[in-house]
Amino acid sequence: MPLAPGCAILHRSKNSRTLMLYQIYEAQRALIEPFADMADAAAKVYGNPHTLLGQMPMAQRVAAGYALFHRLGKDYEKPEFGIRKVPVDGVEVAIDERVEIDKPFCQLLRFKRFSDDLPTLDKLKGQPPVLIVAPLSGHYATLLRDTVRTMLEGHKVYITDWKNARMVPMSEGEFHLDDYVNYIQEFIRHLQGKYRNCHVISVCQPTVPTLAAVSLMASRGEKTPVTMTMMGGPIDARKSPTSVNTLATRRSYEWFENNVIFRVPPNYPGAGRRVYPGFLQHAGFMAMNPDRHASSHYDFFRDLIKGDQSSAETHRKFYDEYNAVLDMDADYYLETIKTVFQDFNLVYGTWDVRSPDGVLERVRPEDITGTAQLTVEGQLDDISGAGQTKAAHALCKGVPRRDGDHLEVKGAGHYGIFSGRRWRTVVYPQVKAFIADYHARAVQREEVVMPEPYVARQRSAAAQRAAAVVPDQPERKAEQMRQQALDLPQPATISTPAHANGAARPARSGAASRKTNGSAKPASRVANGAPAKKAAAPAKRTASAAAKTKRGGGSGHAARTR
Repeated sequence: MPLAPGCAILHRSKNSRTLMLYQIYEAQRALIEPFADMADAAAKVYGNPHTLLGQMPMAQRVAAGYALFHRLGKDYEKPEFGIRKVPVDGVEVAIDERVEIDKPFCQLLRFKRFSDDLPTLDKLKGQPPVLIVAPLSGHYATLLRDTVRTMLEGHKVYITDWKNARMVPMSEGEFHLDDYVNYIQEFIRHLQGKYRNCHVISVCQPTVPTLAAVSLMASRGEKTPVTMTMMGGPIDARKSPTSVNTLATRRSYEWFENNVIFRVPPNYPGAGRRVYPGFLQHAGFMAMNPDRHASSHYDFFRDLIKGDQSSAETHRKFYDEYNAVLDMDADYYLETIKTVFQDFNLVYGTWDVRSPDGVLERVRPEDITGTAQLTVEGQLDDISGAGQTKAAHALCKGVPRRDGDHLEVKGAGHYGIFSGRRWRTVVYPQVKAFIADYHARAVQREEVVMPEPYVARQRSAAAQRAAAVVPDQPERKAEQMRQQALDLPQPATISTPAHANGAARPARSGAASRKTNGSAKPASRVANGAPAKKAAAPAKRTASAAAKTKRGGGSGHAARTR
């Protein structure tokens, strides 16, 4: 998921800028697409044993060959998240994907969860809100489908869904790296407006603009997210440079502008927009590991011959996602190359971001003090090298270091830290515990609001439990139980007179007073929670005590009554 600029790029001189590579690519795609569709139909005919062609010798091999040709020649459109339900503690919860904010270059998606099970619903209402900042580096946000699905089991999930630049009309203007940073700030404020605060997770490329967004909010004195988790991103691209970093430093800014930037053809809404085309980005992806991709496609061919449909379907799902790429606005792409991979402005403290009002603001990560941080790296990451993400802790001097604030996932590559088995079994449990810990602290400080219906149901349930445990419990004890059940601050303990209406208590005789000051339980202790069986006295003992009190003359001892 890098901003891998230009493996397998058609080079151009300055005198040949009129070469329309994008148009040539579109013409080639339009030419191959009908043959790819015919290959798909032929694969189905030869692969069906009930057809005449399917009964011919070598039919299975022929079908596999046509299927492979279809996969190589087809056009891959944006996939959908397709998350319809998730399990929450054994209960299936329905998911509704909806757009919360629609910006020219991005949508803020929310995955709203529904359940008709009241205990589960209460649990969902009290879970932390999380903003996942997806990368804008060639792939769609659906690359984080596994991340979203797993997070939905214990969080309210929002994600940035970046749009394909070739689908954005020129009338919407340009898109810069500064706009990316401002979008993130707006999305964070949106969640803060609903829940008072939120948690942020950034994956790969957006770790840099996300850290900048939170830094700017802290410098202005705004409320910052409760936690910030950064995964596999080039915070400091100088450390352990990978092939992506090396290419960016060996080529000049002008080289990228002259060799990888093209205008969108007229058959798209964004006709005329300068972009870094997705097909060039895809070529860069494939060129990083050509042997691995060739082997994967050959394995797909063999699986079809053997009839291993399960393995073949796994291949389809992966490459349906991997081959679906988008165009990036040229200004955003070139500024990212220069700011992150060439000038290292974030690390050197020289990055200025233009606000929506047109004011330049310096990015100062050291101003962050109230946002806990967790960094995650893969041991075998060949895109963001070792130490690049961990460098965020050194930049954020105002956030105290703690044990466990950095996680290196053994045996994981770049994609393994946010997708697949290692993400679900190693990374997610630690991310979940990290968010839960600081979310609980924020709730205690009332920095995160709990939905009123959720609070009302919790209060009602607590009151019912308190009434059901000890029906004849004094009112003060029942109130204590309600407060404990809700985990609310306890009122101060005050000895309540037996006659709340203000009438004087019956006076006691000298003997009765001495007994009260001696071994007998004081009345206030009985009222404040002594067992009911000790507080209740037989009717005969009560009558005898009343008679003694009457004979003793109450006026002389009234002042000693507690």
